[in-house]
Amino acid sequence: MALSGTPDSEENPANPNIGSTGTSSDVVTRRSLRPAATRSAQLSNRSHAAAVSPTASSSSPRSAAPKARKKKSGIINIAVMTLAVGLVGTMALPAYAFNPKSADSAQGASAAASLKKAHPQALAVSSEVAAASVTRDAVSATTEEELATRKAETARQQAAVQLASYAKAYSGPSVSDFLANPPYPSFSLAQVFSVAQKYIGTPYVYGGATPAGFDCSGYVMFVYAQFGISMPHSSTAQGNMGTRISIKDAVPGDLVIMPGHDGFYAGNGNIMDAPKPGGYVSIRPIWTSNYYIVRIGI
Repeated sequence: MALSGTPDSEENPANPNIGSTGTSSDVVTRRSLRPAATRSAQLSNRSHAAAVSPTASSSSPRSAAPKARKKKSGIINIAVMTLAVGLVGTMALPAYAFNPKSADSAQGASAAASLKKAHPQALAVSSEVAAASVTRDAVSATTEEELATRKAETARQQAAVQLASYAKAYSGPSVSDFLANPPYPSFSLAQVFSVAQKYIGTPYVYGGATPAGFDCSGYVMFVYAQFGISMPHSSTAQGNMGTRISIKDAVPGDLVIMPGHDGFYAGNGNIMDAPKPGGYVSIRPIWTSNYYIVRIGI
């Protein structure tokens, strides 16, 4: 029989919680304490859950997730509805919103209404200004006849000036000198044309009949005087002196006669003449069909 108080004895089990004075009913093992601890923890958890308010319990992760999804879905729906309303409103804008003329008309009407409401304004004009008379300048028209007369007078004055300077510029023999003592007593059209060519470049002078200046008939008269042939100082009279011949029979030295003008035929449809004021003796094409040929000396 084992002694009382020895290890592993049924009377003295190996339990530090048992005193030497404890009875068998006071002995509690670790295994027996486990169920009691479990129930105590469960009761504590239930009491804590009951003490928590409903608001706190609703904010738990499981309950907050569905509510967050619902809130996000609601925001999206509101945004979609706002966009739809904006599109419908834009499409429903009245036509005048895009018509600048309508807007201008509306502004004009508003301005007119403002003017109607404004107080009338008065403008004072002095009696001197009101009584001033209006005068107009007298306008007179110049007739064509008056213009022609003025033009002729201007030409005459210019010719007189030129003739005065022309008379001083030449001191050689005159037409009358040549007729008294012709340098070319033998007459030929070829020689007439050759003498006439010497004066190419002589300036035109109205009434001129010397190398200082020629007009058309003065040129012809001066050349033919050197052959002892006296001619009037007029293109028409010179044309009446000679004999008309066919244009195809004309040779250089014959006379080309046209209304108010004449000169020497230069061959190939050309004329050698003193043309007009500002011009010079030259050879140029005949510019008109209204002419005829006259030969002198036959």
